[in-house]
Amino acid sequence: MKKDYSEQHLFINREKSWLDFNERVLLQALDTRTPPLEQAKFSAIFSNNLDEFFMVRVASLKSQVEAGITKKSEDGQSASNQLNNIRLQILSLIKKQQNHYLIDLKKRLTKEKVYILDYEELTPKQCLWVNKYFEKSIFPVLTPLAVDPAHPFPFVSNLSLNLAVLICDPHTKQKQFARIKVPRKTMERLIPIPTSLNQRDPQSLYTAIPIEQIVAANLKLLFPGMEIVEHYLFRVTRDADLALRDIEADDLMSALEEGLRKRRTGGEIVRLEVSKQMPKELSNLLLKSMGLEKDDLYQIDGLLGMDELFSLSTLPFEQIKFKPHKGLTPVILQKSQQCLLGQKSHDEYKFESIFSIIQRKDILLMHPYDLFDSSVEEFINQAADDPLVMAIKMTLYRISKDSAIIKALIRAVENGKQVMALVELQARFDEDNNIQWARHLEQSGVHVVYGVLGLKTHTKITLVVRKENSNLQSYVHIGTGNYNSKSAKNYTDLGLLSADPELGKDLVQLFNYLTGFSKQQSFRKLLVAPVTLRKGIESLIDREIDHAKNGRTGHIRAKLNSLVDSSIINKLYKASNAGVKIELIIRGMCCLYPNKAGLSENIRVISIIGRFLEHSRIFWFGNHEESEVYIGSADWMRRNLDRRVEAVTPIHDKDLKKKLEGLLELYLDDNRGAWEMQNDGSYVQRHPNETEICSQTQLIELWDKDISKV
Repeated sequence: MKKDYSEQHLFINREKSWLDFNERVLLQALDTRTPPLEQAKFSAIFSNNLDEFFMVRVASLKSQVEAGITKKSEDGQSASNQLNNIRLQILSLIKKQQNHYLIDLKKRLTKEKVYILDYEELTPKQCLWVNKYFEKSIFPVLTPLAVDPAHPFPFVSNLSLNLAVLICDPHTKQKQFARIKVPRKTMERLIPIPTSLNQRDPQSLYTAIPIEQIVAANLKLLFPGMEIVEHYLFRVTRDADLALRDIEADDLMSALEEGLRKRRTGGEIVRLEVSKQMPKELSNLLLKSMGLEKDDLYQIDGLLGMDELFSLSTLPFEQIKFKPHKGLTPVILQKSQQCLLGQKSHDEYKFESIFSIIQRKDILLMHPYDLFDSSVEEFINQAADDPLVMAIKMTLYRISKDSAIIKALIRAVENGKQVMALVELQARFDEDNNIQWARHLEQSGVHVVYGVLGLKTHTKITLVVRKENSNLQSYVHIGTGNYNSKSAKNYTDLGLLSADPELGKDLVQLFNYLTGFSKQQSFRKLLVAPVTLRKGIESLIDREIDHAKNGRTGHIRAKLNSLVDSSIINKLYKASNAGVKIELIIRGMCCLYPNKAGLSENIRVISIIGRFLEHSRIFWFGNHEESEVYIGSADWMRRNLDRRVEAVTPIHDKDLKKKLEGLLELYLDDNRGAWEMQNDGSYVQRHPNETEICSQTQLIELWDKDISKV
């Protein structure tokens, strides 16, 4: 009898799955094995993730409810049901986070001589310093806003921290509400107090106080002659999704700029966070003034806006952080570093062009273990300066603020080369940054395009065309991560440098697809979304099914950020039932049930959360002892397969395939950062029985020894 794989109960709700992932991030902060300043960082990441979840996912669900849309999720839930479940799960997570901050983290930091003090804990000398600091550095920029018939409720900007103050006229006894916005962008959230004033511990390394407590303690200066009845903190989150209608490419930048203005000043409020101590009467006033329901209210027993704990992770106290890791220049590229020219004698350092090295052998890059600046940036830099290079084409999705690659592209134009940059203006929460870079590049002579109408360009590709012996030779970089030097230090990503002629021809055609009116429907080696990627992945899974059905070995391994696409999940269920062994390493959302009787008995899923964000995508198919392996920018989500431009490349070099297979083995053996997904969708963290295997730590330790051990 043919099995039915389309029933709703076969899929995990994507919002729940995402919240489960963010809980694993939070639990990394709660893990006693995590150094204190790293605990603060993971807690900040959890909060930042949650803010974006509200701004996009919760906002979308609320819009569906308001519009009366009845369409249900893959697992059969209405938007209102999902919102109710989301609220319950988030309330539990917030309580865990705040308890950790108030009870565990502050105590552990104090033990390490790092003090985050409340105003009530200050000594008289510290109190005097803080109050003087307020008068000199904070008071002049504050603007109290009254609320009365002549002053309507003020606009509250997205993610701003605010004080709700109730004041009373001592003569008329009339009470009045006022709002004060706590400065954040122009000032630090945690204001450092001179350690010399810490009389309780003269050996203290760092002492600070949240800025909102300084403001709250000095409210009398803001309302002279009035009595301060009470004050409480609140914070709002607004809808920040830029819903763009179908527009002409020429209008995309102006439409985005208008959308960004609305994001900064307009989107509907989707969450109100308040101090737990705020009385019901006041929280109800805020809800009413903002047009919110009671389920939009989140009471916080601790610090609001904990994303700003990021600042603690920048403190220079290495003894309470992870062991520093700087990465290394890949051995194969060590003779290609322009920066070493002139610093060593000819005998010590014989420079070799990066292009001649790539011409001899494909190079697999593994960041952050391989340095980004001495590999990818060196590739772009040499392309910009090499007189034989004729053209550079690349996609830019998320760009660092001080980008060496942008400088190289501009220098390439100045050197007379043809330079094209596809800047994805719709990279969520990087739109403004990308608009500024696009303008800067255009003004510098770079040909800037914005991709294919209706599709987001997510692929990470570079094409360099070089004239060699009267012929044009293409060099390519195809990666899993952004051309961003900052994230390359904190994300694990892969990249391929190659002079393969067929890959070069594929990228020429792909860039024509992105910049012109090409309707390319096939490629030599690349799997490209939305054209060939879905069909390619499904056919590779089907081939493993055929192997298993015919008595051969069927085996699939994949490392992804997310697995959400229902068609791919159904295909994996069928493969499992055909006897294909499936091992998945999925950091974030996974809407598939593993190891479920009669459904997915041959599927195993783990998630790895570590000091680096696991961001690389690897697809490995056993093909009955003739394995094939691919890397690329695409997750198995509908948006990546159908609504984005993605590129996935095969890895043919036997040595590089062996490295990737070893990498997958190491991840699957991890018992430190790995979480095993259960057949009910829950996760259980692995714990070492004897030997601890932390994939990221082992990679750090092995990188400067013998990479073949990986």
